[in-house]
Amino acid sequence: QVQLVESGGGLVQAGGSLRLSCAASERTLSSYAKGWFRQGPGKEREFVTAISWSGNLTYYIDSVKGRFTISRDNAKNTVYLQMNSLKPEDTAVYYCAASVSWFTKDDYETYGMDYWGKGTLVTVSS
Repeated sequence: QVQLVESGGGLVQAGGSLRLSCAASERTLSSYAKGWFRQGPGKEREFVTAISWSGNLTYYIDSVKGRFTISRDNAKNTVYLQMNSLKPEDTAVYYCAASVSWFTKDDYETYGMDYWGKGTLVTVSS
């Protein structure tokens, strides 16, 4: 059974940094596009960023540009989210997801994601 397992969440003060990791259980997922989503308290799930299978293409929502960086290591079957200059509004459960096709915030709901992780909680205190 394919699994995506997130880790690295926790409590951090505003202005701090965290790095999230998402490990895939199957080697085949190294050829999938990957992304991070988040769901804050009382909010709907939100697309955050995506990376192509090769790592050559990335996409971010405006609110995290310049602060968050997505990367991947296909040899380790892992994708990362480096989060800097964190703000209280970044507080959310962060989910990793995979798709066989490239996706952005405008079309991931149309085509659907193939796999989802269970999430890791990030709390940013003011």
